[in-house]
Amino acid sequence: MGRSRQRAQAGAPDQPGSVRLDKWLWAARFFKTRALATEAVQGGKVHLNGQRVKPARAVQPGDELCIHKGDLEYTVTVTGLGERRVSARVASTWYEESEASRAQREERIRQRRLLAAAMPRMPGRPNKKDRRLIHRFKRRTGNE
Repeated sequence: MGRSRQRAQAGAPDQPGSVRLDKWLWAARFFKTRALATEAVQGGKVHLNGQRVKPARAVQPGDELCIHKGDLEYTVTVTGLGERRVSARVASTWYEESEASRAQREERIRQRRLLAAAMPRMPGRPNKKDRRLIHRFKRRTGNE
């Protein structure tokens, strides 16, 4: 049995109808660079069909991916393959996100926005008047 046939039977990515996981994640625009996609897969942030895998694992249509990105989690089913990065509109046709995943993600985004709105923000660096007030305040609290 030839080496290429052994690879094809083992589920290697050179099989027709499959793409490397890290390459697909990058092309589908889940990560900005392929290196970030590889790092996420190696770090256990991406699961293929419920299992932790390596970046070179082959992805095929019908596979389910669970992707953790920051505090967001995507549960998607692969519907199309691509090795080249394309527009977001085209890339979004390569997967279907589950309704539960979408609802949970939108709820977390909504909570993050509410939290950010409740936190006061400084308009920028302090001006001369603000610095004088800060120095005055520090001198008063330091003399006690």
